[in-house]
Amino acid sequence: MQTIHDVVVIGSGAGGGTVTKVLADLGISVLLMEAGPMLTMSDLKEHVWPYLVPHRGAGEKGQGYTAPRSGFTFSATFGGSQLEGEPYTVAEGSDFSWFRSRILGGRTNHYGRVTLRFADYDFNPKSRDGLGFNWPITYKDLSPYYEKAERFIGITGTVEGIRSAPDGIFQPPAALKAHEILVQRACAKLGIRAVASRQAVITTPVNGRPPCHYCGQCGRGCMTASNYASSYVQIFPAMKTGRVQVIANAMARELITDEGGKVTAVGYVDKATGEDKRVSCRTVVLAASACESARLLLNSKAPRHPQGLANSSGVVGRYLMDTVGSSLSARVPALSGMPHYNSDGYGSHLYVPWWNWNNKGLNFPRGYHIEVGGGYGMPGIGSFSGIVNRHEGYGLKMKQAVRDEYGTTIGFSGRGEMIPNEHSFCEIDPDVKDRWGIPVLRFHWRWSDHELNQVRHMQQTFRAILESLGGQIQTPTASQPATRVPISRGGAIIHEVGTVRMGDDRRTSVLNKYCQAHDVKNLFVADGAPFVSNPDKNPTHTIIALAWRTAEYLAEEMRKGNV
Repeated sequence: MQTIHDVVVIGSGAGGGTVTKVLADLGISVLLMEAGPMLTMSDLKEHVWPYLVPHRGAGEKGQGYTAPRSGFTFSATFGGSQLEGEPYTVAEGSDFSWFRSRILGGRTNHYGRVTLRFADYDFNPKSRDGLGFNWPITYKDLSPYYEKAERFIGITGTVEGIRSAPDGIFQPPAALKAHEILVQRACAKLGIRAVASRQAVITTPVNGRPPCHYCGQCGRGCMTASNYASSYVQIFPAMKTGRVQVIANAMARELITDEGGKVTAVGYVDKATGEDKRVSCRTVVLAASACESARLLLNSKAPRHPQGLANSSGVVGRYLMDTVGSSLSARVPALSGMPHYNSDGYGSHLYVPWWNWNNKGLNFPRGYHIEVGGGYGMPGIGSFSGIVNRHEGYGLKMKQAVRDEYGTTIGFSGRGEMIPNEHSFCEIDPDVKDRWGIPVLRFHWRWSDHELNQVRHMQQTFRAILESLGGQIQTPTASQPATRVPISRGGAIIHEVGTVRMGDDRRTSVLNKYCQAHDVKNLFVADGAPFVSNPDKNPTHTIIALAWRTAEYLAEEMRKGNV
């Protein structure tokens, strides 16, 4: 007789890892399915130098010279925007990139770890300016779960009392670097506050995890588990309870329902053998990422669900959002000739929260924050391409130019709110399937004037700060003409959310306020898909908080016998 699992969780990133850990701690057995391979701590290579691996980290075949690097030979991505045998399509007139990381822990193994709470006003945006939609929950509903996440995971920061950047439970932050002190002073002259960055990194011991040793390689995993990844902070400890079983290399194909419309099983492909299999369940939690979860629902058609599972509203896949991104950098002569020092730390130690939350004098709604880059990072493939493009010659002359400019550049990256629109969505491509015969997604994408005007404001702000430092602005590259608004490509910031949104009205939303499907009571979603809006805060902290809340609600509903 086939085992019927209490809860099957599909996807092991921030949402799936959180649900798995919370449920296991509450005594509930979980079957966790991951589309990629299992991860071990020995797979992480953050202390490996470029010269110790083929092509200095560009990959066994030098792939990094012409395309993004992947796999654990040097980085911790194990994925990318193009995966062999797993295509997606983009509709004519759209431009979208979909990054997927196939490994236990997913993108949390290598993400930037910026960890920001939504502000109180982020939950009722339509009430403020008439655009988008309101959430069915408030900041007060989610605040206790932000706090639980912060205490368990560990977040650096300082208490600042800024409305756009709510304070939390913080670990002591690392000291600012030289270029960050310059930026903070320059911002102050313009009436803008720059504060300690809020990163999912611990600087004091937490739950047996040692503090950060400041190697500066957070994007390549962490063998001491001093930063957050769902794999080594949540899933590995949950597995030690004996209540978690992991099936790796399991590519979910569809959710199977009974005559009453409840999910009874998950059909999947064993990627190692190509064999179709299924696992039976009482409850399923989708946490495969916003777009992958939408794909799975749309591909799970049945007589009771002709538009896809849980899609009586027709909203699955709709209102896809990403973070608005734009950047600018400058060479700062004040940093030239300065004695080199170890500036590794844990990435950026400074960020600029949004300062105009009342939107006074702006021609765009909502806002953005600024992430600060600079310092003496470990050189890698492409680190000095800008210098090479700006200087003639080769040999000693070129080497001297590299040495002179190393560590003298300050870069700003804006991360802003996108207003959901009906032109940005994903759907099933009627003609294209992946290597396992599973229909793939087709993306439609459009930025609106709201986002374009926001980027224009970003660029003006970046320029004002950098020029106040005496910075020499680096001009656009040939591939990005000066006449073009320098906005990121859709999906490029890898903050895609909103395809299976929550709401009180089942006619216009897929999930209720606990991320439980209106149509299917034993189906929950715990990734970025339930998002109603995409504020100027990186989404991972809210994904974790929502997933924690959902897991506790699910456990109580199971105790009551309601699911």
